[in-house]
Amino acid sequence: MAGKFFAALMLVGMVLTPLAQAESPAVSWSQLSDGQKQVLAPLSAEWDALRPWQREKMLDIARDYPRMNPKQQERVRKRLENWSRMTPYERENARSKYQQFNAMTPEKQQELRKKWLEYERLPEAEREKLRGNRPDPAPEDDLGN
Repeated sequence: MAGKFFAALMLVGMVLTPLAQAESPAVSWSQLSDGQKQVLAPLSAEWDALRPWQREKMLDIARDYPRMNPKQQERVRKRLENWSRMTPYERENARSKYQQFNAMTPEKQQELRKKWLEYERLPEAEREKLRGNRPDPAPEDDLGN
């Protein structure tokens, strides 16, 4: 009985393995079309290190890109450029904040969007002040000078 169960389990595994591999192909950068490469150019240096599911998400973006209006295309370009400049720590932080945002109620999300729009309308000097991007004061030496 155990032998039949094991054989059936192996058969299921052999049947499902190719299907699972077909669902998440690891498409290399060299296999992308010129159009896909153009859209995904900010990720070219790290493309082959991305996980298959990450590549699939990016390929979905590249597939939809031609149907986007110019404003949406510009938004995608900027986001990909910003993402490509982030450190792994910054990316994980961004993912975490995105998950936190999605966990909020629709009302709370709308409130946060409203505050963000208000922030974006502020003059750059005011935004910088709020970000706290002022240079740190020079450290004092041991003599208090």
